[in-house]
Amino acid sequence: MKTTKLIYVFLIIFAIVLTHSTARAEKFNLAIMQGEKNAAQKFKPLIAYLQKNGIEVNLIAAPNFSAAAKMFSAGTVDAMFSGSGIAGAMIIKGLAVPLVRPLSKEGHSTYHAVIIAHEGSPKFTGSADYFKDKKVVFCSLASAGEFYYHSIPGVNAVNATIIKVVSHDKAIEMLANRLADIAIVKNHVWNKMKNKYPRLKLIGEDTGENPDGTLIVSNKTDPKLAAKISEALLSLKDNTSTQAYLARNELDISGYIKTTKEDFKHTLALLKKAGVDKSFDFTFKK
Repeated sequence: MKTTKLIYVFLIIFAIVLTHSTARAEKFNLAIMQGEKNAAQKFKPLIAYLQKNGIEVNLIAAPNFSAAAKMFSAGTVDAMFSGSGIAGAMIIKGLAVPLVRPLSKEGHSTYHAVIIAHEGSPKFTGSADYFKDKKVVFCSLASAGEFYYHSIPGVNAVNATIIKVVSHDKAIEMLANRLADIAIVKNHVWNKMKNKYPRLKLIGEDTGENPDGTLIVSNKTDPKLAAKISEALLSLKDNTSTQAYLARNELDISGYIKTTKEDFKHTLALLKKAGVDKSFDFTFKK
């Protein structure tokens, strides 16, 4: 009889502990792009790390950025990691705020646009006329790419051929293969690849810095949940757990640092020059 009572008490305590543990795990809906290769696999170690910190992450695929914006507006997703161009557009549209951004193993967390051309090309004048009758290659919706190009006054009126690619590496490769006359890319990518292409030269740059890979959070996300996410990610750098190590290794980062709208000062100005406003639907006519 006494044994039965002890078992009964144990089961009640176990049920209470289990219920409490489940209640502590908060759900966090993270948007990823359907077309982003291996995105789910890339974030798997980070998800395990957040799970260890009492945060259950649900990955929600968005077919495109326009759809992601609608998800932010509806409150069906809480956050998304994105480049500065998309993050800045979401901020301008009033849908999100920046929370944290990764710090690379090299120690940088921002980047800027550089303009690359073939050896012997004249320096970029800063004028839209420089692109007249040229083939220009860059990444779609990138601050160091399409957004920078459209921020140049009068550029839509010049007769340039625009080539959009999925990566800065690809833009440099196309330029090297003479499929383009000019490439606009991230400075860090160019610095890693320039020795491979000695016949390509830096002809200009935008020295304003853009936050890289920022986690933007929906304005509709519970501030307490956002604070918990921020705390967990900011502690990743010094966390000695296996989950933290695997997350840093898979993402190739040393950790995360706090990010605010002030860090986007240059990016927001750049996007506004490019014509981004609250009605922007993540596409340019030309």
